[in-house]
Amino acid sequence: MAYRSIVLVKQVPDTANITAEAMKEDGTVNRAALPTIFNPEDLHALEAALEVKDRFGGTVTAITMGPPKAADVLRDCLFRGADRAILLTDRRAGGSDTLATSYILSQAVKTVGNYDFVFCGRQAIDGDTAQTGPQCAEKLNIPQVTYLEEIVNIQGNIAELKRNIGHGWEIVKVRLPCLATVVETANTPRPWSAKRMMRNKAKQAPAEIPAATSERLEQLKQQGKLLEQWGLDDISADIDRCGLSGSPTKVFRIQSIVLKKEGFTEIEPTETGVRRLIRELVGDRTLG
Repeated sequence: MAYRSIVLVKQVPDTANITAEAMKEDGTVNRAALPTIFNPEDLHALEAALEVKDRFGGTVTAITMGPPKAADVLRDCLFRGADRAILLTDRRAGGSDTLATSYILSQAVKTVGNYDFVFCGRQAIDGDTAQTGPQCAEKLNIPQVTYLEEIVNIQGNIAELKRNIGHGWEIVKVRLPCLATVVETANTPRPWSAKRMMRNKAKQAPAEIPAATSERLEQLKQQGKLLEQWGLDDISADIDRCGLSGSPTKVFRIQSIVLKKEGFTEIEPTETGVRRLIRELVGDRTLG
C-alpha cells in the first residue's frame, strides 16, 4: 500500500541575523529586510515524509505559504525527493497569525485531497509557538501526534509512531489520515540529489516572473519549468479568516537583546561557598 504525504514547510527569517528593520510599523515582520532560511524542523518533517515514501511507497507533496521568494524552499524540497511542490501566495494572506495561517494551510490540504499523512515541523523559529500544526489538525478534523521521533511501522490504515514526551518516549497507534509534528532529533535530513537538482533548478513560480505573458507561462509549464502556484481563491478560502482581518494576535515589539559579561564572582568549592552562591541566586530572584 502506497501512502500519500503532504509536508507543510516554511521559509523563515534567519533569527541569528536580526536587524533593527525586523519589524514594520503595523507590527508585522518585515521579511524583505531579513535573510531567509528553510525552517530547521520543517526539514526534519520533509525527511519523515520521504522516509515513508522510501519504506512503504507513495508520494510527497510540499506546500509553503509566503511571498514569491518562498519558492526557494519548494525547490529545496524537490532537490531532496519531493514529487510535487505548491506555492501558496496571496497578498491578502499577509500578516496572518497562527490562527489564520492554520486555516489557510488546512484549506490547501483539503484542496490537495486524498492524503494519509500531513507532516510539519514542531515549530517555526520566527514565532516559536508550535501552534500551527495542531491547529491544522483540528481544522482538518484528523488525529495528531506531536513531537514525532520515529516512524516505527505502518500497516494498512494504522501508523505506529514514537513521540518524545520530555522525560522519555511513548509509542502510539493512530488511524490514518493523521498529522504529525516532527522534532529535530527525529532524523538527519538527506542532502540534495544532483540529478533532482539539475532537473528542477530552473523551475519557477508564476509570481517570480511577473512580466511573463500567459503564453510564456504555458510554454514553461509544457517544458516542466513551472512550479504550481495557488491563491486564496484556488483553495476556496474565506477572506475574512485570512491575513490581518483573521488574525487576533498582534505583535507589540521585537527586540534584539545582547547579554554582556560584566565581571565575575569566584565561588569556593566548599559547602560554605555553595551556600553563599545559592543565597545570591535567591536574592536576585534567579532561583525561587
